[in-house]
Amino acid sequence: MGAFAPDAAELRELMGRIVARTTAIDFSWDWPGGVAYYGVCRAFEATGEEAWLAAAKAWVDEHVEFGLPPFSVNVVSVGHCLLSLYEATGEERYMEIASRKAAWVEREARRFGERVLQHTVSANDDFPGQAWADTLFMAAYFLLRMGVKTGNAAWVDDALSQWHWHEELLQDRATNLFYHAWDQGSGSHLSGIFWARGNAWAAYTMARALGLVNYMYPMFMAIDGCLRDQLSALARLQTPEGLWRTVLDDPGSYCESSASAGIAAAMALKGFPLHEKRIELAYRGLLTKIDADGTVREVSGGTAVMSDAAAYKAVPRKRAQGWGQGLTLAFLSALFERDRRADR
Repeated sequence: MGAFAPDAAELRELMGRIVARTTAIDFSWDWPGGVAYYGVCRAFEATGEEAWLAAAKAWVDEHVEFGLPPFSVNVVSVGHCLLSLYEATGEERYMEIASRKAAWVEREARRFGERVLQHTVSANDDFPGQAWADTLFMAAYFLLRMGVKTGNAAWVDDALSQWHWHEELLQDRATNLFYHAWDQGSGSHLSGIFWARGNAWAAYTMARALGLVNYMYPMFMAIDGCLRDQLSALARLQTPEGLWRTVLDDPGSYCESSASAGIAAAMALKGFPLHEKRIELAYRGLLTKIDADGTVREVSGGTAVMSDAAAYKAVPRKRAQGWGQGLTLAFLSALFERDRRADR
């Protein structure tokens, strides 16, 4: 059995529906739009569909004309789309804003301990001394992309340091799963929940980082080992429906689509042969969660570090969300690229 790759025409049609629904939602310049348009850009990069690039460009241009909000870790996530637009169009104005975001992360973002990025959702001191798995996508992965693109070694080193410290602070040695957060003040993981989307942020960004870091670099092996053990644990928590529960180790927890897409995307990128059946199962499961209009269903709303498992399970999951749309597009794009490579 080779790498699982659905029919390319089926994937393109499915991505087209999801892009159409995504671009019909009025996202602000913040992480819902950042993740959503990351997915739209990934779909463009996989397929070359110019209309999807044009949609991302129109969204960014309108916000830039209106005026951008203050930066935070979450707001930095829109930098992914800016970098993709620069790579596709060569327009320096996109790189200029992306560079300002990267410089803000390096010089102004709140930190604690060994220069660990504190998670922030506004210009305020939102969560003093807290590291969240979310930061790996919103800021660390973006900073790595920028460092590689511009040749800025300091940005690359800073980004890789974030993976090192988030692994140290968040990955449980017994289960190899990631906790949602670490609190420096209490020296604890707060509620100590293995939240699925947090694990997806970690797994997906590590899988992407491995494609950007030279395999001779010491951090390559560190990230590779961390991801290997995490994906091994996650593979054994996949439900018979092919998805993952929002509280990973709670049998009474519902299956959550954005986390499932992110975890499956990490598996597709990593390409470990024994996970091919897991990837196919996830694809079949996610198909049942995508409506005819491209809405990805069963996506939990924005989730802070909740007090206990019951609170995580009570987060609403009624509406389309940018991270559900974007991570599903990231998964489908990874599958499309595998299919394209197989044809060569």
